[in-house]
Amino acid sequence: MKPARKIFEPLAVGAPRPYSELPSKLERMIHFVPPHVEKMRAKAGELAAQVDIVLGNLEDAIPIDAKEAARDGFIAMAKANDFGATGLWARVNALNSPWFLDDVTKLVGEIGDKLDVVMVPKVEGDWDIHFVDQYLALLEARHGVKRPILVHAILETAQGVNNVEAIAAASPRMHGMSLGPADLAASRAMKTTRVGGGHPDYKVLADPGPDGAPRAYYQQDPWHYTIARMVDACAAHGLKPFYGPFGDFSDPDACETQFRNAFLLGCAGAWTLHPSQIAIAKRVFSPDPGEVAFARKILEAMPDGSGAVMIDGKMQDDATWKQARVIIELARQVAARDADYAKVYGF
Repeated sequence: MKPARKIFEPLAVGAPRPYSELPSKLERMIHFVPPHVEKMRAKAGELAAQVDIVLGNLEDAIPIDAKEAARDGFIAMAKANDFGATGLWARVNALNSPWFLDDVTKLVGEIGDKLDVVMVPKVEGDWDIHFVDQYLALLEARHGVKRPILVHAILETAQGVNNVEAIAAASPRMHGMSLGPADLAASRAMKTTRVGGGHPDYKVLADPGPDGAPRAYYQQDPWHYTIARMVDACAAHGLKPFYGPFGDFSDPDACETQFRNAFLLGCAGAWTLHPSQIAIAKRVFSPDPGEVAFARKILEAMPDGSGAVMIDGKMQDDATWKQARVIIELARQVAARDADYAKVYGF
């Protein structure tokens, strides 16, 4: 284990010093772009005004014969656009792939000062993060990158979920984690071909009725346990948890329900793979105006968080005061980026 005083020392001579705290940014949706497709790259500037994060996808969904084109296209897209307050991320290929080294080497070398986060697939343990951490530091030093590039891990294997705490604690370069339900389902031998969301056969039955009528059943969320584990690990280490992909673009209601479950459990955002999912993520991961108004009542009635008060017939104390602060702080971030929400929230 590294001594505490050395945790925030650069891992290479000339590399930027790691952050002691994550930069405060609104990150409701991570929008995936296939950068080998020219017409998608051409929309990057327009897209940056609509989403919180633009991510160039170099891994899954990119054909093998388009891997280099995707990498080169992402670099060209990054150079051609000013993303402003919108984050610029890249999902590189997996650590055991033939493309990982060139992905990271060329991205840091060409656009290191514009790249905010490298998303790493199929992270299985802290050893994976240690390797990426050291390699990024060496590249940052070589190319004179002025600020540290953060790392975001995808939980896509049973081993990764089992080691989630160690992954979260592995490096001050860690930004957060995302749930990757499709690969995780395969790793666990789950019997589903769905990408996220529930399953009609994963359910509980109501008790039999006295009249022999058909028993009601209720579909359950197979991802609840894993999301909760990820949220706890991230919260304990000051990282951000995210829900990953929802693959059925034809079912916006189910997508919104899955996103909202993740939001209520503590996730900061979700992946958006289709333009139709952007509005869903923006709506779900922005606090409800009614909740914001009630949270303001709590803070106004308890300025220092001490004691207990009754508001609208409900008791409020220091615990609910802390909950109200979470909602108000998020609402202020949303309002700073979105004038429509600022008006609705009254900020």
